[in-house]
Amino acid sequence: MPPLLIAGIVAGALVIGGTLGWVVKPAPKVKPVVVAAAPMGANKGVVRPGGLTASGYVVARTRATIASEVTGRVVEVRVEEGQAVKAGQVLAILDGSLAKVDAASSQARALSAQAAADSAQAQYVQAQRDLARYESLASTGYVSDANVQSARLKARVAQTQVALSQAQLVAAQADANRSRVQLGRYEIRAPFTGIVIDKAAQPGEIISPLSAGGGFTRTGICTIVDMDSIEIEVDVNEAYIGRVSEGQKVEAVMDAYPDTVLAAYVIAKIPTASRDKATVRVRIGFDGKDARILPEMAVKVTFLDAKS
Repeated sequence: MPPLLIAGIVAGALVIGGTLGWVVKPAPKVKPVVVAAAPMGANKGVVRPGGLTASGYVVARTRATIASEVTGRVVEVRVEEGQAVKAGQVLAILDGSLAKVDAASSQARALSAQAAADSAQAQYVQAQRDLARYESLASTGYVSDANVQSARLKARVAQTQVALSQAQLVAAQADANRSRVQLGRYEIRAPFTGIVIDKAAQPGEIISPLSAGGGFTRTGICTIVDMDSIEIEVDVNEAYIGRVSEGQKVEAVMDAYPDTVLAAYVIAKIPTASRDKATVRVRIGFDGKDARILPEMAVKVTFLDAKS
């Protein structure tokens, strides 16, 4: 075999061997990195650079669904969603025709009892006068003792009639007051000042506190929220709850307004933990009011250290 051919074969073999060696070369050993597993519920509150952070929602501490104390047909609803109402304002009116009749009847009985009491009092006054006259005449011998005793008996009976009529008057007035209060229940009023966020009933519907009529009976007129009672509730992992204290400064960022940082503070830590999530609920209040903040909005908070 010619020397030139042998040299070519050897060079080719070297090239092929080097290529195969580079392809099958084992990967360099890398030192494994051990990452500590996050405790259960860590997504509810984790330690990040700059402080403890958590996510939660805006809630209203004062919120109520206004219902009726009596069953009746809705005649008028005077509110709409988004409307501001004041404490004591009439929100809706129910049909109180029968209640009005009962109230008028009770008032008439109270007036009758008052008249009876006045009559009994007048008779008692007259009986006392007659008794005094008979006693005066008896001292001079113009009237017998029997007449005096009869006058005393009449005075006692008149006094008893006064007591009886007064008791009947009190009962009649109490009944009239009860009927008046019952009639007032057909006017549904706002228990506190706030904003209407939901309107549930319409004129013509039947409303009942117990929904005795089934699915066709409403139980509420509307839902009111006191916007001054708005605050934040977040769940903080119990492993980090020691870093949270009452009065601690907090920075809150609403998901709806990510470029706005709101100053807040810790109101309280709810003294119980969630067994399922291993978290503790924390109440956070805003330093100032902001009309853009609405209930149920999502929010992220950062608990600032004392040095922050």
